Amino acid sequence: MSQVAEAVFSGGVLTPSVPLDLKEFQRVRLIIEPIAETAPGGRTQAVERLRRGIASMDFRSNGALPSRQDLHDRS
Repeated sequence: MSQVAEAVFSGGVLTPSVPLDLKEFQRVRLIIEPIAETAPGGRTQAVERLRRGIASMDFRSNGALPSRQDLHDRS
């Protein structure tokens, strides 16, 4: 069973940010990927940019919609 969790390294010890479903003294394999520090509000700003981008998109169809026969025509 795989788990993905973030951890903080301090004083030579990795401390997970969430409880791990592991038995005491269970051996595990670690793949370490540093997480870039973000400026405060970075996520909030990114979500706001995403919302503005979506709001500016035009998802309307131009022209007549295909008929059921057009959608199922396999010739």
